[in-house]
Amino acid sequence: MSPARQNRRATPRRRAADKETAPPRRRALLSVADKHGLEPLAQGLAALGYEIVSTGGTAKALRKAGIDVTEVATITGFPEIMDGRVKTLHPHIHGGLLARRGIDDAVLADHGIGVIDLLVVNLYPFEATTARPDCTDAEAIENIDVGGPAMLRAAAKNHEHILVVVDPADYAPVLAALEHGGAPTSLRRELAIKAFSHTSRYDAAISSYLLAHSAEPETWPDPLLRSWRLAQTLRYGENPHQQAALYRAAEHVLGTVAHATSVQGKELSFNNLVDADAAYQTVKAFEAAACVIVKHANPCGVAVAATPAAAYQLAYRTDPTSAYGGVIAFNRPLDQASAEAILAQQFAEVIVAPEITKSARTALAKKPAIRVLEAGWPATSTLRERSLEIKTIEGGALLQDSDRGHADLAAAKVVTRRAPTSEELRDLQFAWTVVKFVKSNAIVYTRDGATLGIGAGQPSRVMSARIAALKAEEAGLTLQGAVMASDAFFPFRDGIDAAAERGIRAVVQPGGSMRDQEVVKAADEHGMAMVFTDMRHFRH
Repeated sequence: MSPARQNRRATPRRRAADKETAPPRRRALLSVADKHGLEPLAQGLAALGYEIVSTGGTAKALRKAGIDVTEVATITGFPEIMDGRVKTLHPHIHGGLLARRGIDDAVLADHGIGVIDLLVVNLYPFEATTARPDCTDAEAIENIDVGGPAMLRAAAKNHEHILVVVDPADYAPVLAALEHGGAPTSLRRELAIKAFSHTSRYDAAISSYLLAHSAEPETWPDPLLRSWRLAQTLRYGENPHQQAALYRAAEHVLGTVAHATSVQGKELSFNNLVDADAAYQTVKAFEAAACVIVKHANPCGVAVAATPAAAYQLAYRTDPTSAYGGVIAFNRPLDQASAEAILAQQFAEVIVAPEITKSARTALAKKPAIRVLEAGWPATSTLRERSLEIKTIEGGALLQDSDRGHADLAAAKVVTRRAPTSEELRDLQFAWTVVKFVKSNAIVYTRDGATLGIGAGQPSRVMSARIAALKAEEAGLTLQGAVMASDAFFPFRDGIDAAAERGIRAVVQPGGSMRDQEVVKAADEHGMAMVFTDMRHFRH
């Protein structure tokens, strides 16, 4: 028999052998709540020869797009039950996800389990659901994903053999890698880290929700779980030799600088963000139209008025020198008049308001370097959720409730012989609101709904009083008939004496010093009115 004839006779047997030893078809399991980008991903995988396995809603969407899908129930031999609560929690799924190639092959063969080469999962929209004002507790609980996180953790653990994808932004890079022969180890590990971060953030959101809606919401969480997402890297930190980045809370927080929209201007710096946050927090404390100008995290001018433009003019006059290069915040939509007033008088680093009107945008476009932020309106919530502040120290963190303390001075304790007049009481209330946002030791002089002088961050309170008076003098503002607010008690009478010398007529302070009688006596000697709030506003 000739060699050629022998080869022809061997061909069918070779083909059978080739078929028996051919590698199994690669398999991708897709189960996503967010279906953005799903169709092109599945089409790309199918073109690469992947068998597409999926669950209920995802399978339906893929079939509608004309893509062949194998149901998970076909793989497990068990139907989805309990309204979809149980569908992927099965050895034929988790065995395929956790199997180590070359180690678990015999186990796979014994139980007829096929490996899974690619897992694409994103989870039930728990955060979006619970963010709705009308979300019930039952709805929140039903949106806690169980099977999804279990699959993600399994695949991420076995990332040496499986690609795990949670973010639609990664679909294109993954497809590109597969088209060019497979994903490198570095990409596999990067995606695994992202998957574990995804489930960690998800669990933190659930824990926070359940804690906030528990019978004892005031309990301090242990451990403390919070999640922030990288929003952008910054040019540098407080100083050019420090690296820095902005992280945002995982949930969108309305009416905040961290989640504000940039309307125009250069990239925000670390210090811009700190100052803008301080300014916007301050201005939101007022119900009337208000303007706050901040420099180095301290207000240098605050005022309320009939219009935002009028409020700006009053705030600016407090300390024009410090206002230069400052951050300006409004609690009303920024209009053309306010924008033009700012441009005519000063250089501003940042302007922030809940809304930026079209006419204001046009005016500010003349100075494109000014950073303009539209922060939105704060959400009004009836939930019992606490507003918490976290401050880091080396090796740890300090947690406290945000300072939402408010004192109605009309009901406050008058400790002097003379009670404040109605006009003085109005100014004291304004001053008490401002002083809460000034770094300690803090002294604020005000009159007619506007600051006249602010003293901040001094080791001694009397020095803050003197600095505030000096600021008023530099601005050409008289303190005759003005009022004073102090964020904490006066330890000695010297602060009262210094204020009286400059014409201050009424004082608001917490009280509580061992020398309160001495301080009150000094106020009486000067004919001043004084009220105690029994509440201090330290701000470090």
